[in-house]
Amino acid sequence: MAAPLGWLLPGGFLLLFYFYPLAAIFQRSLAPDGAFDWDGVARVLATPYFANVLGFTVAQAALSTALTVLCGLPAAYVLSRWEFPGQALVRAVITVPFLLPTIVVALGFSIILGPAGWINTLLQQAFGLDEPPIKLLNTVWIIIVAHIYYNVSVVVRIVGNFWAHLDPQLESAAQMLGASRWRAFREVTLPLLAPALVAASLLVFVFDFTSFGVVLLLGGPRLATLEVEIYRQTVNLFDLPVAAVLSLVQIGVTFGLMALYARVQSALARPLRLRPQQITRRIPHTTGERAAIALTLGTLVVFVALPLVALAAQSVSTADGFGLRYYTELFVNRRNSVTYVPPIEAVWNSLAFAVLTIALALPLGTLSAQRLMQARWRWLDPVLMLPLATSAVTLGFGFILALGPPINLRSSAWLVPFAHALIAFPFVVRSVLPVLRSIRPNLREAARVLGASPAHAWRAVDLPIITRALVAGAVFTFTVSVGEFGATSLVGRPEMPTMPVAIFRLLGQPGALNSGQALALSTILVLVSISAIMLMERLRWEGADF
Repeated sequence: MAAPLGWLLPGGFLLLFYFYPLAAIFQRSLAPDGAFDWDGVARVLATPYFANVLGFTVAQAALSTALTVLCGLPAAYVLSRWEFPGQALVRAVITVPFLLPTIVVALGFSIILGPAGWINTLLQQAFGLDEPPIKLLNTVWIIIVAHIYYNVSVVVRIVGNFWAHLDPQLESAAQMLGASRWRAFREVTLPLLAPALVAASLLVFVFDFTSFGVVLLLGGPRLATLEVEIYRQTVNLFDLPVAAVLSLVQIGVTFGLMALYARVQSALARPLRLRPQQITRRIPHTTGERAAIALTLGTLVVFVALPLVALAAQSVSTADGFGLRYYTELFVNRRNSVTYVPPIEAVWNSLAFAVLTIALALPLGTLSAQRLMQARWRWLDPVLMLPLATSAVTLGFGFILALGPPINLRSSAWLVPFAHALIAFPFVVRSVLPVLRSIRPNLREAARVLGASPAHAWRAVDLPIITRALVAGAVFTFTVSVGEFGATSLVGRPEMPTMPVAIFRLLGQPGALNSGQALALSTILVLVSISAIMLMERLRWEGADF
């Protein structure tokens, strides 16, 4: 397939559903009469509040990133250097938070750390306190804890994957020459890990920099990142010029970071004496080694699992004791209205949208990865990652502005899978691209010498090798689609809510029954996500980024 034609589908999709909506926002906000209007820029520059928002966004992202790396490194070491039963299950459990919708995570943290949460209740009963001793909600600390919860798996996967292939004899040789264990790690292993550490840190910083749901739901009205401020300026104040300027700042920063990430990722491809994991890993023999592994992974798994367990426990805790009432109520139309949708419909809607999203994202991501492997321009890689780092609220609002007549998709249910595919297809690229780069070129050349056309050579050589990465990318896409909330809340049809949208609606209504249904639906969403992640864990390629 010729390169220009290979770019036609992903390029056309990005132009129509990413650059065109963004251009519509900027044109409507910054040049409504055709000439550039500096009003939005001038107001952002003249208002110290926006500088404080930018400063807070950078500061909380930097602190969250540093603490996430510190928390993730011990687990990355244990999972990369030791072999023990249940390793795949531990990796899957650690990955679950990264793919959960923020609204579910925020709900789990509120149950544990809220004023009437589990920990405060336990401490009050144990020490006879009149007030809850832990007051983390609406502070920056709950945001940082939630960011660590979300992104620690990024560090474990990127750093751990690289660490698992480093030759342990390098560190052993340094120790034989007299270096202490710490010095051998600091002067031998750490420099070799540096590209993976920098890549993981950049990616985590981008996710924390663009954080939305965590800050909105846990941070309270006093704290705002750029993403939250864009949402407020767009939805609450309808100040489009200021929202557009803030979006430009955010896109500029994230594009620069993604470009840096792509360059660091290229550095990972430098020739090193990498070894198979079957050689670098070993079985723990001493009690001390087994205790250190159990303590490290046990702490992380409890930290990850506790909010999810809290959700499940609260979903079966009714006024009459433990039961499944909230689950059975998901099937009931209590309002007896033809326009009301029973919450269980949201499960089927989410599954249907996820299947459509896979059908869109998989060919887009595969074609993009194929073209990137052959492309000479390095800037194409961060460009393809841009949708991942752009405000979902901005994307949804751009769809509404740009996709009216003559395209007329504004009220179409197809906008949901289109938006989900835009967010998910970079994950397919990141799953498939490393596998494509690992294929020896002489295999393709041999097929061509034997008379195969380029398409036939791709089907005979590339496709069988990338199949597992494709399935892993499809499962990743499925999970991203099922949990997406920001863009769906803007472009979804009211009568076709997805699970996150239905949970948000139920939480916004008074009464224990609505809260209980939200908890039941959240638990179903968690179970669907865990099932998909377990499948992805069995199919993923070791060199994939996620």
